[in-house]
Amino acid sequence: MKQKTITKVRKRSFTLVEQASHQVRGFSTLYQQLEEKIVLAGMSKSSLGNYGRKLAQVCLHFNQLPQHIDERKLNKYLASLARNSKVPSLSDFKHTVYGLRYCYRLLGMNDKAVKLPQIKRQDKLPVVLNKDECKMLFQKPDLLKHRVLLALIYSAGLRARELCRLKIGDIDSGRMMIHIRQSKYNKDRYVPLSPVILKGLRKYYYSCQPVDYLFNGQQPGTPMSTRGLQWVLRETVKKCKLRKDITLHTLRHTYATHLLEEGMDIVTIKELLGHERIETTMVYLHVAKPNRSKIFSPLDILYRQPIKDNA
Repeated sequence: MKQKTITKVRKRSFTLVEQASHQVRGFSTLYQQLEEKIVLAGMSKSSLGNYGRKLAQVCLHFNQLPQHIDERKLNKYLASLARNSKVPSLSDFKHTVYGLRYCYRLLGMNDKAVKLPQIKRQDKLPVVLNKDECKMLFQKPDLLKHRVLLALIYSAGLRARELCRLKIGDIDSGRMMIHIRQSKYNKDRYVPLSPVILKGLRKYYYSCQPVDYLFNGQQPGTPMSTRGLQWVLRETVKKCKLRKDITLHTLRHTYATHLLEEGMDIVTIKELLGHERIETTMVYLHVAKPNRSKIFSPLDILYRQPIKDNA
């Protein structure tokens, strides 16, 4: 009985990739090929992690490599993933399909990649906070660290991972810029440093004395985890009693929308956000509230012109 318990504990301690490497013949070789291809393509480690985990799940389920799985059985498996999610395009279903598609193309099996289901794009608009909700959110946390980090995400339009990776030296108060290193698409970029947030950062720095990373995790010198960041936001939203569906990315959406409403052009916002394609940024055109002073009816313009006498 004890031996079974120990075996279970050991199994749980393995990652999915490690389990698949031990249990599915040929998976470790496939994973190594995947890793090499992703590194050569200049893709991020998170892409390798997402694809690797999903491929490991599929291989463990069928106890086979993807190229050997029967097409009908695979479709049945994918259908079950889609059914078990309220929003398939943001679920395990999406990442599993992407992982399989990349794997099949890696193996030169384009016909199998084409036969995989298409992922429908969502037409859902992002949730955006108004200015009073933002102020409430940045005032509610008890800890100075939590107040500052939430305000910093909004002030610079940061992704959660970007905030966690920020180092003390990335805050350039001389040039009033923040250096964001190797983010999505392995890109660096600079965003303006708000004078208001700089005051808060200085107060936080002298109070908390972070080491290396701007926001340390449980141990000094280690970065704060995205999970810890999510907990901070979740607890703050509860205190504020806000009814909107708010995530960390909501602050980034709000940053872009507020800039647009204040008159900044869409191309500049694209660069600040670090988007690859302008189409991604253009969604904020549908969210931003237009300047009310500029709203008019074309009929008003029509009758400003003097009426010509045709007689």
